[in-house]
Amino acid sequence: MNIIETISHELNIKTWQTEAVIKLIDEGCTIPFIARYRKEATGALNDEVLRTFSERLTYLRNLEDRKKTILDSIEAQGQLTDELRKEIDAADTAVKLEDIYRPYKPKRRTRAMIAKERGLEALARYLQDPKASADPMVEAAKYVDASKEVPDEKAAIQGAEDILSEEISDNADLRQWIRRATWNDGVLESTAKTKKQAEEKTVYEHYYDFSETVHTIPGHRTLAINRGEKEKVLSVKLTAPEEDIIRHIEEATHAVRNKLTAPYLKEVAADAYKRLIAPSIETDIRNELTERAEDGAIKVFGSNLSQLLMQPPIAGKTVLGWDPAFRTGCKLSVVDPTGKVLDTAVIYPTAPQNKVRESMQVVDALIKKYHVDIISLGNGTASRESEQIIADYLRSTHSPVKYVIVNEAGASVYSASALATEEFPRFDVGQRSATSMARRLQDPLSELVKIDPKSVGVGQYQHDMNQTKLSEQLNNVVEDCVNKVGVDANTASASLLQYISGITKTTAKNIVTYREENGAFTDRKQLLKVPKLGPKAYEQCAGFMRIRGGKEALDATSVHPESYEAAKEALALLGFTEEDVRSGRTKDLRCVMKEKHMTVKGLSEASKIGEYTMADILKELEKPGRDPREDIPAPVLRSDVLSLEDLKEGMVLKGTVRNVIDFGAFVDIGVHQDGLVHISQLADHFVKHPLDVRSEKQYEIFH
Repeated sequence: MNIIETISHELNIKTWQTEAVIKLIDEGCTIPFIARYRKEATGALNDEVLRTFSERLTYLRNLEDRKKTILDSIEAQGQLTDELRKEIDAADTAVKLEDIYRPYKPKRRTRAMIAKERGLEALARYLQDPKASADPMVEAAKYVDASKEVPDEKAAIQGAEDILSEEISDNADLRQWIRRATWNDGVLESTAKTKKQAEEKTVYEHYYDFSETVHTIPGHRTLAINRGEKEKVLSVKLTAPEEDIIRHIEEATHAVRNKLTAPYLKEVAADAYKRLIAPSIETDIRNELTERAEDGAIKVFGSNLSQLLMQPPIAGKTVLGWDPAFRTGCKLSVVDPTGKVLDTAVIYPTAPQNKVRESMQVVDALIKKYHVDIISLGNGTASRESEQIIADYLRSTHSPVKYVIVNEAGASVYSASALATEEFPRFDVGQRSATSMARRLQDPLSELVKIDPKSVGVGQYQHDMNQTKLSEQLNNVVEDCVNKVGVDANTASASLLQYISGITKTTAKNIVTYREENGAFTDRKQLLKVPKLGPKAYEQCAGFMRIRGGKEALDATSVHPESYEAAKEALALLGFTEEDVRSGRTKDLRCVMKEKHMTVKGLSEASKIGEYTMADILKELEKPGRDPREDIPAPVLRSDVLSLEDLKEGMVLKGTVRNVIDFGAFVDIGVHQDGLVHISQLADHFVKHPLDVRSEKQYEIFH
């Protein structure tokens, strides 16, 4: 199999693009770097295509390694033929490859092996002989031998049938046909495991008497059934079109061409399927259903995580973080616009203490003392009660302060982590959590990268799937988000820096240490002085590291140092200076290009740089250091509360998508409990999956 041709065909890209990407990946380039700074080489393939490319490249290379192992194994057995080698080389999936290898794979002692040891293989060939003229039982009498544990004709026939059954089971073409037939026409069924459980109301009651065709069952149902089976609530089986399959085996093995042997060969066909093929095919199909469901869930999880991370920051505001609770009290933390903690407090406005007046006096004092602009309220336990109290306070005092509810998923994990302890050694977990509530409003990306992506909780059944694959995919999402935004080299935490292209956890810590010991970076080249940050890592990371107010104006932009000369030449041709970049006067760049009749192509030729790169440079110079999160709707700031009881039929509310699932989307409409918009209501046309329309970020909700 030619990996380059396979990937080019699957992704519908040119061969030269595939060759270029493989070369870049093999040179150690990261996906964000390739997507942003090697567009000429790849034909401007985006990060989504490149991620898929990387996954397929890894899969196909592993497949090739497995092929080599299998070829070596078969050759060592002395059974490798040119035809078999070609068949193995042509296998394009791991399943097909293992089907081909099955007859040669070392097995534990089987019934067929034992039958061969007893000298029954010749009888098996007789059963297959279309010209067999004697009754098989008469022929079997020749093989009766007590010393070989073949006491009678029946035992001899059974052994011969065992040999043929295993041969059919090892037939790669038959297995692939049966797998397709089972996938297309099989039915997945589930029932309550016991009669008692069938009478109980549980989250699995929908699956107590459930069946659906294999190829149509959606991923979320597969994962739900898997969980119910794992928890021993459901019994699950896969029903295949057995009669059709056995008939196909009979036809493929010419079972009925000899009337004398037909009854025996029919028994062989049924035995081969029921005893040897069906159980493994069911396992294969169940595994494939699970893998597809997991991949779909991980994709949704990643999309939700990306949306959460890419929420626009609320910059330049002093925020009061409010971590709600009942018995232990609500924890407060006031954070200035730079993220510095100014003050903390604990109040008890909720049950059982209900000290509303005393609590709001504390809140009022903090707001006035530190000129708080926004209250950032976590959406956990006691959030609704706290929201009502906040709204009443704002209403009664006519305060200009707004409030917003933030997703507090993962806050408890962060608060008890070693990272939080290192960051706030004198704070208890409550103070850390309240601080996180404030900071994740000010800059969600910088705060949420401190938490294991799996703990953010923005997907379905995340604990039921392959954790290695989930972690890898979610880390890729975080990496893509961080690099899209870029980081300030002088303020970014090690938690944020470690996701930058080319930067490891160790290098990220070294950057922070270097900064603390030597002061702020004044230009990008200083990064090369950081221990373990060599030329290759610098090439990968430099464009994503911003240095504001430094010696070089372009250091504050996403223009890569390797393109500085071309960027400066383009600026000069357009009549701009580096000082214009600092002051933002280059925002008129497009107008100047139009006035001077200059094009991207012309500038790229004059600067001797690719058009894709020049287009990116010009886009960046128009808005130096532009944050891509600016294009996303900001969180809805509120000054009043709306409860579920206030909702009336016919109301139209606007909300923010919090979580997307296979059958719809959960939307925050300000009533504490997110509303579910079913997939059938997402658009005025057929929607295959909510992700197809979710990119709008907001929905109008009709009640």
